[in-house]
Amino acid sequence: MRSQSLKILVGILILLCVGSAFYFNLVEYLSLDFLKQNKETLNELYASHQLAFLLGYFALYVISIAMSIPGATVLTIAAGAFFGLGIGLVLVSFASTIGATLAFLVSRFLFRDWVEEKFGNRLRPINEGLKREGSFYLFSLRLIPIFPFFIINLVMGLTPLKTWTFYWVSQLGMLPGTIVYVNAGTQLAQVDSLSEVASPSLLISFALIGILPLFSKWLVTFLKSRKYMKKYDKPRSFDYNVVVIGGGSAGLVSAYIAAAVKAKVALIEKNKMGGDCLNTGCVPSKAVIKSAKVLQMIKDADKYGHQVDQGHVKSDFSKVMNRVQQVIKKIEPHDSIDRYSELGVNCFTGEAKILSPYKIEVNGEVLTTKNIIIATGATPLVPAIPGLIDMSPLTSDTLWNIDKKPKRLLVLGGGPIGSELAQSFARLECQVTQVEKAPYIMGREDEDVSVHMENVFKNNGVKVLTEHEAARFEIREGQKVAICKHKGQEVEIEFDEVLVALGRKARTKGFGLEDLEVEINPNDTMVVDQYLRSPRYPNIYACGDVAGPYQFTHTAAHQAWFACVNALFSPMKKFKVDYRVIPWCTFVDPEVARVGLNEKEAKEKGLDFEVTTYGLDDLDRAITEGQDEGFVKIITPKGSDKILGVTIVGAHAGDLIAEYILAMKYGLGLSKILGTIHIYPTWAEANKFAAGVWKKAHAPQKVLDLLKIFHSWRRS
Repeated sequence: MRSQSLKILVGILILLCVGSAFYFNLVEYLSLDFLKQNKETLNELYASHQLAFLLGYFALYVISIAMSIPGATVLTIAAGAFFGLGIGLVLVSFASTIGATLAFLVSRFLFRDWVEEKFGNRLRPINEGLKREGSFYLFSLRLIPIFPFFIINLVMGLTPLKTWTFYWVSQLGMLPGTIVYVNAGTQLAQVDSLSEVASPSLLISFALIGILPLFSKWLVTFLKSRKYMKKYDKPRSFDYNVVVIGGGSAGLVSAYIAAAVKAKVALIEKNKMGGDCLNTGCVPSKAVIKSAKVLQMIKDADKYGHQVDQGHVKSDFSKVMNRVQQVIKKIEPHDSIDRYSELGVNCFTGEAKILSPYKIEVNGEVLTTKNIIIATGATPLVPAIPGLIDMSPLTSDTLWNIDKKPKRLLVLGGGPIGSELAQSFARLECQVTQVEKAPYIMGREDEDVSVHMENVFKNNGVKVLTEHEAARFEIREGQKVAICKHKGQEVEIEFDEVLVALGRKARTKGFGLEDLEVEINPNDTMVVDQYLRSPRYPNIYACGDVAGPYQFTHTAAHQAWFACVNALFSPMKKFKVDYRVIPWCTFVDPEVARVGLNEKEAKEKGLDFEVTTYGLDDLDRAITEGQDEGFVKIITPKGSDKILGVTIVGAHAGDLIAEYILAMKYGLGLSKILGTIHIYPTWAEANKFAAGVWKKAHAPQKVLDLLKIFHSWRRS
């Protein structure tokens, strides 16, 4: 109780002090204008009362920092102006650190217990990280102030960082900046006229202030990597320029590029070349989607003038799944060991084990390499729902091994994978129930898109259960049952097989990253910088699903270029990975493709935007093919034809959106698309007509009114 009262008293005193400083406008005494106007008076005061002036300055600096009152930069420059570089540096260095530590202690005393009580569980991972590397994190923040120093002081007080550690790291971390600003102050003190502003010494001081953040950032990166790299012996020469771990999309592109520029490259894959995309992902799923679509078209044959006797249309599930395997085999040569060996890549089949930043073991052989690229992909996420594992759940990895059609299929997940497979298996005459805990399936898309696709799914026979969350699984008298929670009630679903499509988890464990203490994000992806390299090991890169943030084959290949080029040519030349225009497509029928912002995201960002929509029921080619459902929806800034994002729902949406991807990449607006000839009758005309809708809505009415008068005059 006494402690609580003391906290309240201290808090009131601080508020009174800070409030008084602003109320009585004392902050103006910590401005450059005040210092310039009273420069001579202050110099005289310092000359006549040096010790008192020094002590007063020191106390003022400590108080302003401790109370988080603005003016530290001005006081730092003033130290150089009045005391010179030597004395000024000593005064500012100790005063700023003492003041920061006082603010740190006050924050800890007033708020730490409350924060721990309120957010203890959420903060536990952060606190554990600070216990391990708190001094380095603080040093980084001091050198490269992402946040104002007073915020760093207050926030660090809420952590378990030791006071002495906070003090010495702060003093050391702030020292380079202190030197630069105090030195700038010594030069400003010598400026008596405007002509002296351009003096070399003053320009150098200001140049140092501008360069300091860049230098500090480089220094932090160097020190951080040095801390870990120095543990390992660096070979005098290397077997390879780069070793790639993982033979999926990202790994194959990385190896291909390295071989193309005549680097010596090794590729290690423990399972099948081609990775998830070829063997369990994109290729098999699109093959089964096509088979399901053909069967659906046969059932809809009367729409095209054909009479089909349903008794003669029979789907053979085992043949469908066999076709999937045949498609995989037909594409396999593109990603085969033979092909990549011919390109100059040394391919290894086996499990890789990273021994050091320079050494990788595979099949008992140790390879030395200058760089490593991690491209190990991701694996389906199977949550720990009670009883689920007893159901022998299918995933996108194991689904392709079945040859007997499940009569009743339960699909957990309403994202892209779950939606594609739910629709396809329903069309293949399975009884499909799709469970999604969110209000809509395909939740990343706009609500109108989700609602449209849900209606399509229901017409295809999918039982869509949104706002349902799987709680547990049971087997009752040999019958598999899922118990879901829905608005406080329990809903039971009987099924024969369950397909888990609840996302994918990056593969970052089991091949040595843990031993090297490579940083891993909470979602299990590798921590990488803008060049796709590990902050701790600048010669270890990652691309694809293992790096995130996107889990698409095309972004994996996109990242692979940056990872490989940066690995081979850094530090002479390196490129920041470009995420400006990332498209994707969900291959349901009709397809849903998107690039950039949708309407929901534009609202969340608070943008002033317009929505332009063109319905495919107006498109001649769509009408002739009996696929005139869907729309093109474009997001633009208010009054501008700049494209912020596009969503297309319709047949061939994944192909149609390519024009908008190109336009966004190179800054072309809707007017350019409207002015481009499109072949008639094609699906691509939808893009031009959508641009025309925007143009019509922005027609200059006043000009058109004048033209009406003009043409009327010409007829008279």
